[in-house]
Amino acid sequence: MARSSHVEPKKIESIQLSECEGAIQGAITVVKIVSRQRVGIERVYDIGVVKDHNFVLNNGAVASNCFNKSHSMAYGYVTYQTAYLKANYPVEYMAALLTANSGSQDKVQKYIATCMNMNIQVEPPDINRSNVDFTPVDGKNILFGLSAVRNLGQGAIDCILKARQEDGEFQSLADLCDRVDLHAVNRRALDALIQCGAFDKLNPNRNQLMQHLEAVIDWAQSRAKDRATGQFSLFDQIGLGGDENTSEDNNFDGLPDPPNVPDFEPMEKLKLEKELLGFYVSDHPLKAIQKNSRLLAPISLNELAEQPEKTTVSAIVMLSGIKPIITKKGDRMAIVQIEDLTGQAEGVVFPKAYERIGLTLEADARLIVWGKIERRDEQAQLIIEDAEPIERVQMVMVQLTPEQANDIQERNRLRNVIREQVGENTNPKVPVIGVIAAGHQRQFVRLGVQFRVPDCNSAVNALVREGFPARPHALAPR
Repeated sequence: MARSSHVEPKKIESIQLSECEGAIQGAITVVKIVSRQRVGIERVYDIGVVKDHNFVLNNGAVASNCFNKSHSMAYGYVTYQTAYLKANYPVEYMAALLTANSGSQDKVQKYIATCMNMNIQVEPPDINRSNVDFTPVDGKNILFGLSAVRNLGQGAIDCILKARQEDGEFQSLADLCDRVDLHAVNRRALDALIQCGAFDKLNPNRNQLMQHLEAVIDWAQSRAKDRATGQFSLFDQIGLGGDENTSEDNNFDGLPDPPNVPDFEPMEKLKLEKELLGFYVSDHPLKAIQKNSRLLAPISLNELAEQPEKTTVSAIVMLSGIKPIITKKGDRMAIVQIEDLTGQAEGVVFPKAYERIGLTLEADARLIVWGKIERRDEQAQLIIEDAEPIERVQMVMVQLTPEQANDIQERNRLRNVIREQVGENTNPKVPVIGVIAAGHQRQFVRLGVQFRVPDCNSAVNALVREGFPARPHALAPR
């Protein structure tokens, strides 16, 4: 972003910005260093100083980051700019951030999740609306940029945008193939556009478009050859003669009818979409349970790196890859790739855990997993100790009045009822959620892991007998 003394607020739609998190962290470090200098704790010199390199603080620690004043000022200035834009122009800011990081799938997925939390919808690619970069739409949504679609080169994008600008929106797949250079927009590029949903507004049946594509390409190439050799049909010669419908039909004279086939299954469409975009955009297998999942797994995968090592966490994930391994002792284990709405991570299932949960480890399975955070090569990974399909996950919802929630005797009584249900069980999985209701407002409180119970129905019955209204609640419909 160009540095200037004044930014016209209404003209920053296309500004490209780098992530501000590093700048913020840098600014925090600078503040700490400057503070030490001012109170006389220890002087810290910039690396560029020829001599007197004093990096040791009076507590014996070595300064981890040493800036000169101009470096500090630059970080602070960029931090202020990015924070201002995100606060005042969130859609434009996030569109620029996605464009600047379009080459990194992990970052784009993370920022799409951020958009969701900001109530900004990232729309799938649209052949008649998408431009090269991510684009703000109506001040509320962001339209996916064509440059982020795999197998779609810059030459193909330029050709499509030029045809659209010169002759208007495309009316169909055949119309696009007839108007663009099929050497630039080749079969691979057209496959990518169909499978990522770019033609959904024209024909939502992606399977039909894929089945029809070969015939459409042959038809369009034949027409291009005729034009190149000066051979035209009677209707090409007379232009727009006749009524509008006749003209449109004859303009596609000789085009084979599309096959009458059903569309792909929803999960198949999403898998193909992910292959071309690197992540789900039109939908996500975990999206329907997003709100409920926060009760059971408050930590998202993009937050794993921020957690201390050996911390026990739970996560609602989808298995995107499984690599079975046989150890030297002949035991089975697995390395799995897991993902959620915010990002991806690696998980390791050692032999003891694999004996219990091996059968649940299937591609595209939606699971709740429990495990500990471990760092390997400076990357956080999850040592998975247990897992369960989300279709089998249930919660105990116990309703409390504000008076009960503030009464220590009532809380102790509730604790005793739950503890009796746990008994000697060493691996209870069913969480208990407190619902504090007052009028039309409800507050959900997730009880700690020590209050998980082994059986949902038994716990509900015990709570009801003791005067605590309770009910079972499924995480996801079966």
